Amino acid sequence: MNVSRETSERLATYLELLKKWSKKINLVSPASLKDARSRHFADSIQLARLCKESAKTWVDLGSGGGFPGAVVAIVLAEERPDLSMTLVESDQRKCAFLRSVSRETSVPFNVIAKRIEDVAPLKADMLSARALAPLTDLCTFAERHLHKDGTALFPKGAKWVDEVKTAQKKWRFSLQTHTSETSPEAVILEIGELSRA
Repeated sequence: MNVSRETSERLATYLELLKKWSKKINLVSPASLKDARSRHFADSIQLARLCKESAKTWVDLGSGGGFPGAVVAIVLAEERPDLSMTLVESDQRKCAFLRSVSRETSVPFNVIAKRIEDVAPLKADMLSARALAPLTDLCTFAERHLHKDGTALFPKGAKWVDEVKTAQKKWRFSLQTHTSETSPEAVILEIGELSRA
């Protein structure tokens, strides 16, 4: 992970918190915790590299253990201090964990403890969600929370082509794919110009 020393230290703090809290609440699977650096951190860092220069707000939906939202906030903290990060997570215990990560790493981000559909439209310049829902449902969330000129980033696994075809029955969108650096079958879907078909 090619990041600065300060960022690396913050990510190390995050990893220790993840290990500690995962004993009490289900943040990530026990199997993936052993390989968290590549499975969760490196996987999230690649989204940070796709942040648009003009972006002022980033919203991460269904943040869970903070992937990718909290990692993106930490990685971009030095070079993009103007970027406001908001994490939406309905589980109160996970929200407590996320606030702890923000406090312990000294990286400010907002945590909203509500269901995605209960949050007032956030008009995000960048929007992300990882392992949350099929693309068709993610488009519904994006329609609510993405600025009309905004960009959504959705990491998807080997069956991403099928998800895109299904979503295109209900939605129109521009699509760019980025091959995942952590899994050759996976991609990051970069979606814009979203509207109902």
